Amino acid sequence: MSTVHHTVSVNNINLHYIDHQSDGPILLLLHGLTANAHAFDGLIAAGLNAHYRVVCLDLRGNGLSDKPAFGYSVEDHVQDILGIISHLGEKKVHLGGHSFGGYLGFYIAANYPHVVNKLVILDAAKSMNPIAPQMLSKALSRLDVTYPGFEEYIEHVKKLPYLTFWDHAMLSYYRADVEDLPHGRVKPRSNLMTITEKSMALAVTEWPDLIQQITVPTMLVNALDNYTMGEPLLPDTIAKETVDMMKHAKYVPVDGNHQTMLYGEGAGQITEHIKVFLAHQPAAKAD
Repeated sequence: MSTVHHTVSVNNINLHYIDHQSDGPILLLLHGLTANAHAFDGLIAAGLNAHYRVVCLDLRGNGLSDKPAFGYSVEDHVQDILGIISHLGEKKVHLGGHSFGGYLGFYIAANYPHVVNKLVILDAAKSMNPIAPQMLSKALSRLDVTYPGFEEYIEHVKKLPYLTFWDHAMLSYYRADVEDLPHGRVKPRSNLMTITEKSMALAVTEWPDLIQQITVPTMLVNALDNYTMGEPLLPDTIAKETVDMMKHAKYVPVDGNHQTMLYGEGAGQITEHIKVFLAHQPAAKAD
C-alpha cells in the first residue's frame, strides 16, 4: 500500500486529492467546511486503508485545490465530485463525508444515486444543533489570521475548546491547513469569505426533502461528546430522526465530539463500523 497525491483538472478547476492505495474498493471521503483532505488521517492511522482504497478530496476552496472567486453552490461542489469519480475510472463508489462533506454526500445520494454504492455520513443530519453558528465560531477564529510560525499556530489550535485531546494524526491535518508565507509565517488556506459562501449554500437547501429521497444504504455516525457551549454539534435526537427518514439507514454512536471523532478511540470505532457496514447489506426498514 502507498499514498499518492494527485492534482487533476475537473469541472474547469484543479482539484487535489490523496489516494491511499490498496486492493480494496474505493471509498471516497469528503471533508468538513474549513477542513482539507488530511482530515481523515486519523481513520487511515486506524487502518481504514487496509480494507479500502481511500481517496480523500480537497474540496474547491480548501487545501491544495483551486480557490475560485465564486462558484461555491452545493451543485458546484457536487459536479467536482462527480468529475473525480469519473477520473478514477469508476461508475460507482462508496461515498463518505464529514459535516459539510456529509451534506454533499446526502445531495449526491438523493440526486445522483447511480454513482453511490453505500453512503457513510459522519456528523451531518437534516439539521444541526440550533446554536451551531455560535458553536462553530471558535473553529472559524483561526481563519484570516497570519501567525508568526507554525508552532504558534499549533499553540492556538491546541487551546480551542473542542480539542479535548491531542492525537499525532492531527499534526498532518493542521500542517495541511496552512500555507507558508515569507519569514516563516503561516496562514490558513481557507478564508472566511469562501466559507461564508459555502455555509449560505447549505442554508438554502431543503435537506429534509432531499434526505427523504435517499434509497442507497446509509450509515449515519454520530459523535456523542460535547463540542462547545456544553452541547454536541449534532444532538442524537436529530441524528436518529434523520435516520428514520431513510429506508435503508442505520444509526451508529461513537466516542468523541464533532472534531475529535476522527481521531483516537472515535477513529477506531468509525473504522470498525465502516468495515462492517460496507461488507454487509443492511436490512430495509419495514414500510
